[in-house]
Amino acid sequence: MSKAPFPHGAATGLDQLVRIAAEQPLAPACDHFYFLRHGQTGRNAQRIFQAVDEPLSELGLQQAARAAQLLAGEPIRTIVCSDARRAHDTAHAVATVLRLVPTPQAALRERNFGALIGTSSAEIDWACEPEGGETLAQFVARKRLALDAALAQPAPVLVVAHGGTLYALAALIGLPIDLALLGNAQPLRFSRSGPTWAVTPLLRHADGDSSLA
Repeated sequence: MSKAPFPHGAATGLDQLVRIAAEQPLAPACDHFYFLRHGQTGRNAQRIFQAVDEPLSELGLQQAARAAQLLAGEPIRTIVCSDARRAHDTAHAVATVLRLVPTPQAALRERNFGALIGTSSAEIDWACEPEGGETLAQFVARKRLALDAALAQPAPVLVVAHGGTLYALAALIGLPIDLALLGNAQPLRFSRSGPTWAVTPLLRHADGDSSLA
């Protein structure tokens, strides 16, 4: 992942996230896995902090269906997803095509922003400590445990979750955060060569075949 520009507060908070994650990195035994952020919701488009019951928009449903087609030819054996509605419904779209049953996990939910839910996330500060929500350290610790458990399932594993999960995942395996890979319902393949991880988006060629590119 390459660096991408963020608002000042976001960059400062993400630097702190990376430092926290580096104190106890994730070391999954598998040599590759897949990650999928949920499809778009209405509040995604409006840049508003979301509750767990936020549904996919019509565009989000289309994105989930496209992601399912991109993942259809991949040798995925297990799907583990956040139990938040937007991630759960995205996972089911993929699972139907792959003929699998996703396993929902509350620990894979997005960070709990407490009193900020329903307010603008345009100038998100990951270092904030929202009333009734999680601190950044609590969030990273929860994600470390959740991802460790998910990636211990029969491989290859597909994790369907949130943008914040992707931030934490990248930091926990030593990859810089790339804003370009945070799009809704963009399937990603993570692979390891020795101790070093890399990430590649799955894209569709003009002839309709999906590939890593």
